[in-house]
Amino acid sequence: MQQPEGLFFTKEHEWLRLEGTEAVIGITDFAQESLGDVVFVELPAPGTEVVAGKPFGVVESNKSVSDLFGPVNGRVVAVNDALANAPEAVNREPYGAGWMIRIAMTSPDDVKALLDAGQYQALVDSERAR
Repeated sequence: MQQPEGLFFTKEHEWLRLEGTEAVIGITDFAQESLGDVVFVELPAPGTEVVAGKPFGVVESNKSVSDLFGPVNGRVVAVNDALANAPEAVNREPYGAGWMIRIAMTSPDDVKALLDAGQYQALVDSERAR
């Protein structure tokens, strides 16, 4: 699968979509595919500070439990509460209904440290080749 254009990605398989000075964050299709059926998502409360590279939540699947890592610094302004009752949305629509948090970024320049779609695709290809 080709990665959606216009998104930014982390090496830990989170995606970020810019919407003004805010960022919507979730896990990538590759991540949800690797995890298997997502059964639970633990997300931070609004107001929580997210730090780039540090865990901000947890996703649990039928295979494992994995930390979610902040792609940029900021404060949580919204959480996808629908995932509490329908965590499978992460599997069905990782770039849509499966989004996880929205943050007000501390510095929009933080996205410069993230991967673009082509760079992320190269990372996925190298991981699949292992």
